[in-house]
Amino acid sequence: MIRVLLADDQLLVRAGFRALLDAQPDIGVAGEASDGAEAVRLVGELRPDVVLMDIRMPVLDGLAATRRITGDERLADVRVVMLTTFELDEYVFEAIRSGASGFLVKDTEPDELLRAVRAVVDGDALLSPGVTRRLIEEFAARSKSPAPARELDRLTEREREVMTLVGIGLSNEEIARRLVVSPLTAKTHVSRTMVKLGARDRAQLVVLAYESGLVRPGWLG
Repeated sequence: MIRVLLADDQLLVRAGFRALLDAQPDIGVAGEASDGAEAVRLVGELRPDVVLMDIRMPVLDGLAATRRITGDERLADVRVVMLTTFELDEYVFEAIRSGASGFLVKDTEPDELLRAVRAVVDGDALLSPGVTRRLIEEFAARSKSPAPARELDRLTEREREVMTLVGIGLSNEEIARRLVVSPLTAKTHVSRTMVKLGARDRAQLVVLAYESGLVRPGWLG
């Protein structure tokens, strides 16, 4: 059973999510929080698998709450998915840098929300379709020129290649086709790269690819 914590200051939003999630045989709502501080407290108490976290909340906003959760080693297995009203929210990229596994707009289709919950539990990054790569490019383009990352020296040539492909938004299946290997082999390379770089999940690996200069804005055409 995948246990989910709902963190949103709007009761109707939480009620809608709860009705959808609790109707699934493999997903259940472990608790609800109406502000960021309560979310942090409940995550510590309940240890859910996934937190659906609204970015804008009273007392403590979702971004600060996410930093506290992902910065706590005891909560390393908890995945945070940010919820936002607008796809191009100015805080989305910072949220991913802070350790969130991705984000969704609140009007996401029910099937997409369910896929998101299951995906992040499996270690995949989750960002709203059609926005992921352009969004990361936009924010990466605004940042200062990346400095060479010594951490990349830990990677083999193949792992650097795989990280580049992850950085431009390819799935494991797409990476496998590009490198002419099996999807399982591609997944193994991605996992080893994450371990070597200390990335919590695929989303942070994408950010590291940009911050290290391994991937540059504009490469996608």
